[in-house]
Amino acid sequence: MVICRTKDYNDLSRKAANIIRAQVILKPDCVLGLATGSSPVGIYQNLVKWHQKGDLDFSKVSSINLDEYRGLRPDNDQSYRYFMDTNLFNHINIDKAHTFVPNGLEEDPKKACSNYDQIIESMGGVDLQLLGLGHNGHIGFNEPSNVFPSGTHCVDLAPSTIEANKRFFASEADVPRQAYTMGIRSILLAKKIIMVVSGEGKAEILKKVVCGPITPEVPASVLQLHRDVVIVADEAALSKF
Repeated sequence: MVICRTKDYNDLSRKAANIIRAQVILKPDCVLGLATGSSPVGIYQNLVKWHQKGDLDFSKVSSINLDEYRGLRPDNDQSYRYFMDTNLFNHINIDKAHTFVPNGLEEDPKKACSNYDQIIESMGGVDLQLLGLGHNGHIGFNEPSNVFPSGTHCVDLAPSTIEANKRFFASEADVPRQAYTMGIRSILLAKKIIMVVSGEGKAEILKKVVCGPITPEVPASVLQLHRDVVIVADEAALSKF
């Protein structure tokens, strides 16, 4: 595990985006594992800028997203498909037929999860997985638990996650209570992992992730077992080190 210390969020975004850019340049047909939320927005802005300058070609890239709210249509402005389209896919030359997000409208959880695991397997795995870090240590929507879930699964969102995400909705009541998410095993099978962490509010949990015991109560702590993890974090997020 390597920690890349950055000055602030903008610096973090550039450095993390540069790692992704290198992956795309070195392997033009790579599979990118992508994340949503506030943390990766600056990364996507940098990737779009470089593409529009003619420095980055996504025409052969495929992508697999970590998660999606259960029950939201792809055109709902709070769905993660909508997030990816508006923040990245609509602005680069990626083939959207090669971009995958769990089907939030599939009412049968077993079918939704099985179908997504089959997609991941058919892609041959993820070359580079981008992660954010939740305030409770979740990655994707793998919430604190007594086990590390393996494959894609339907999860009940923790109260702290609902609280953190309600700013994106009209009210807390509008936040979905469930989501489909890639499992820990799927994440760990990625060849390379980048986790971006910004802000003093993540400092305590980041310290637990890196220095604490490996436990499903802090899901991201399992990244200690991966052979190629880069944590890109700003000074505020690293203030407990």
